[in-house]
Amino acid sequence: MEYLFQIALVVIPAGAVLLTAIFFMRKTYEKELLSSNIELKRERQKFFLPHRVDAYQRAILFLERIHPNSLVMRLNNPGLPSAAFQVKLLESIREEYEHNIAQQMYISPASWNLVKKSKEETVKIINLAGKQMDATSNAMDLSGKIFEICAEVGTLPTEIAVDVLKEEVQGLF
Repeated sequence: MEYLFQIALVVIPAGAVLLTAIFFMRKTYEKELLSSNIELKRERQKFFLPHRVDAYQRAILFLERIHPNSLVMRLNNPGLPSAAFQVKLLESIREEYEHNIAQQMYISPASWNLVKKSKEETVKIINLAGKQMDATSNAMDLSGKIFEICAEVGTLPTEIAVDVLKEEVQGLF
């Protein structure tokens, strides 16, 4: 029995020292891991932040370019029939979108969905105006109808999306 007591006198303090050493080594390891994760995150942000800012900039530019008013003014051709002008407007939107589709890689999914929805709503506005044209209408008539619909809508989806993207990009800093 005395032999067991002597062994316990050695083993219990040694176990306590071992557990204390493990505790402090674990804490040190966790601090190092946290520090390396923070450093890795900083490095990643250094690399990706310029790309993300560029993506937001291009998405905002896309939205500004497909805004019905700027689209009509940029592509204005008074001599075209309204149907041809409608096709030209829709092709321009599609080309702009396809040119900027890769930006979704750097933009939040919610914001990219808002960009897509804005594009779709702009297409709907143009198609709605196009349906109200008759066979003899020209591009000026279609332009006027698009401006009229935009005035009725008030704040356009592209304007809302631009505001959301601006807020989101400000949150990166």
